[in-house]
Amino acid sequence: MARRATKIVATLGPASSDPEILERILRAGVNVVRLNFSHGTAEDHIARARLVREVSLAAGREVAIMADLQGPKIRVGKFADGKVMLVPGARFVLDASRTELGDPEGVGLDYKELPRDVRPGDTLLLNDGLLVLTVDAVKGDQVRTTVKVGGELSNNKGINKQGGGLTAPALTAKDMEDIRTAMSFQADYVAVSFPKTATDMEMARQLCNVAAAEYRHKPALIAKIERAEAIPNLEAILRASDGIMVARGDLAVEVGNAAVPALQKRMIRMARQLDRVVITATQMMESMITAPVPTRAEVSDVANAVLDGTDAVMLSAETATGRYPVEVVQQMANICAEAEMAEDVKLDADFTGMAFSRIDQSIAMGALFTAHHLGCKAIVALTDSGSTALWMSRHRIHIPIYALTPRLTTQRRMTLYRNVRPLLVDQSVDRDEALAEAEAHLKKRGIVAPGDVYAITCGEPMGAPGGTNMLKIVRVS
Repeated sequence: MARRATKIVATLGPASSDPEILERILRAGVNVVRLNFSHGTAEDHIARARLVREVSLAAGREVAIMADLQGPKIRVGKFADGKVMLVPGARFVLDASRTELGDPEGVGLDYKELPRDVRPGDTLLLNDGLLVLTVDAVKGDQVRTTVKVGGELSNNKGINKQGGGLTAPALTAKDMEDIRTAMSFQADYVAVSFPKTATDMEMARQLCNVAAAEYRHKPALIAKIERAEAIPNLEAILRASDGIMVARGDLAVEVGNAAVPALQKRMIRMARQLDRVVITATQMMESMITAPVPTRAEVSDVANAVLDGTDAVMLSAETATGRYPVEVVQQMANICAEAEMAEDVKLDADFTGMAFSRIDQSIAMGALFTAHHLGCKAIVALTDSGSTALWMSRHRIHIPIYALTPRLTTQRRMTLYRNVRPLLVDQSVDRDEALAEAEAHLKKRGIVAPGDVYAITCGEPMGAPGGTNMLKIVRVS
């Protein structure tokens, strides 16, 4: 398997829940397994989480588990025949009070607040923007529309409002229950759907910490940026989160497809500047749900996300329900490795004008700078919380960063950090012993050999969080 810095998030589903297939996708290069709480029961997720832990242990590949919350169901109801054909120019009613099944004239709503969120002249986009309705009038619980772009509309398809403006809260009663489920198996990451403000993320963090307290666990939070309203609040949302997901599906429907590539670059850049992780998602290898190879456009899409500096690229239906779950991971891993070889390292420019107020952050940056100019074989961070490794991973460098930690939760969290290889190592409280143990570990794994030079950071006294205060350059004897 080619050495690569960019991580792969894969969604578990019927196509990848067989232990043998799961082991193969982990070995092919998956770093984070996503459980999609939009589908399945609490029991399903608990069983799948247990399976991931068992299989990763057997494969000798520690991975993180990400619980992806469903968020508000902004959807139409069901139809008597399962679907209808909407004809351009036809009238169609979205009715929040309708209890009977839908027909070609109208349908009920899972999202009862829609009549209060729209006004005449608004544009509604259904089924990921494939169908377009113009709002003519709002009468009580009825939203009366004219079909602008027609096509097939089937049960429970999503609704977006062009330009945003739907008031649904980011966290529903179901999400709160799902957070409790995710904390019961100590999910490493929780992805929050449709946050519009930092307050949404702060509330999610509070709920997660309360639910996780009995397990002495604190998950990291990922904000999925998929609402138009989130864009002006991007910096505040980032500061309230541990990372973001560039969720290009719903976002594209609300802001328009053409705006998304530039937004993706801006989001990745801002996340890196604020020391947050970033995942690029949605339709990355979509054709491989049914085809054994990706399209040229998909290859370019994944490569561009890598060149933008994303921490991870994500697979959804490709691994959850697709025909080629193992092959799609292999292809993605190869594209990432190939794109990284073309990356420019501009560390000197990165550090121009930067100011560090913290000792531990200065040590992390010093390690990168020195390792780059000395041509070190590896950078090693002895870390309790993972912060040193995170700071290092925000800068492009072609030298692998090995993060050695005594904490399993820290190891799992770091699986998402770009160019960081987290290893679980019992660290002695004696500094010299710990450094000797770290080198023995690197030698055993074939990472360094006699004559190689590497940089290592740690803190004195050992084991004190936030205490990284030492950088050592070592030539292996």
